[in-house]
Amino acid sequence: MENSTKEEINKDGIMILLVEDDEFLRDICEIKLKKEGFNVTTSADGLDAFKKIKDLKPQLVLLDVILPGMDGFDVLKKSKADEETASIPIIMLTNLGQNDEVQKGFDYGAEDYIIKAHFTVGEIVEKVRLIIKRKKI
Repeated sequence: MENSTKEEINKDGIMILLVEDDEFLRDICEIKLKKEGFNVTTSADGLDAFKKIKDLKPQLVLLDVILPGMDGFDVLKKSKADEETASIPIIMLTNLGQNDEVQKGFDYGAEDYIIKAHFTVGEIVEKVRLIIKRKKI
């Protein structure tokens, strides 16, 4: 099912890596992003997520912080330190909302920091669209 907002940005071929260990939330976000026309790959584990970032080179990553294997901050830090993946925009998607955690995300190179409890899935998709547009992906 195609969405009529395709004129805003061309989503064809844009791959998003969604990293979320909560299966319910991961499924909801994946369905919504696919419905909006994005290609979506998922991961529920930090080590797997970092491997997929390196191997697949998605155009954008939605990254939870609390993950098995490797936490999202470490995935972010390692991704930004690798010249092959440093330019991939990463949006932190977490319930960790303390000022020091948010600042840490931006210090490590996050493009944006979304506190899950404060946003609907539709608003998360809007943030994705804004970053794609701003980065001209």
